[in-house]
Amino acid sequence: MTGPTQIPLDLGHRAAMGGEDFLVAPSNAEAVAWLDRWPAWPAPALALFGPAGSGKSHLASVWRARTGAPCIAAADLTDADLPALAAGRAVVVDDADKVAGRKGREEALFHLYNRMRDAGGHLLLLAHQPPARWRVKLADLRSRLNAAPAVAVEPPDDALLAAVLVKLFADRQVMPGEEVVDYLVARIERSLDAARRVVAALDHASLVEQRRITVPLARSVLLSLDGPPDDAEGEDDGA
Repeated sequence: MTGPTQIPLDLGHRAAMGGEDFLVAPSNAEAVAWLDRWPAWPAPALALFGPAGSGKSHLASVWRARTGAPCIAAADLTDADLPALAAGRAVVVDDADKVAGRKGREEALFHLYNRMRDAGGHLLLLAHQPPARWRVKLADLRSRLNAAPAVAVEPPDDALLAAVLVKLFADRQVMPGEEVVDYLVARIERSLDAARRVVAALDHASLVEQRRITVPLARSVLLSLDGPPDDAEGEDDGA
């Protein structure tokens, strides 16, 4: 007969977002270098592009902390937003490629670009593809975007993914063994978002089941999240 299941209290945790906490690796080093160069950019805009979970939003958060830049989703951008957005030295536009082909959105981004340029400010554009691949219909906007530096942010390699996992666990004051990190690196999706989801799920499972975070628990959590893991060998939990 088992005892009652523990219901963990969701007290939250604080993930550090300062520049000193951002992990620099070959996949993001060029983007970090460009952001460190601000405000000495050669153009009024810089585009960071890459797949979801590659770390663009984290980089933008570090840059926003430094510049005080507001952030707006491209799908929400209208001319009515321009006076407030252009009041500072910098603006982040998330999913900036989504303005392409959308009447009103292209014009709003074009006007925001011009305002920031005239005021000596800068735009940080986050996107999945470089501006040259956006299907922008407004010729003047297209020419400005194509002149902006575009920097790729790649999915994390093994070393970065392992370091991110260790940091995410530490943010939750959890310290699993190196074998757990190695197990996860070999099996989870190559994205920072996936690392966050897995760490959160493992932390929750550990609290609910009152078990240490071990390889068997990691296997069980991955099974619940993604289906059967690649390996099927049994291991002693030791919990």
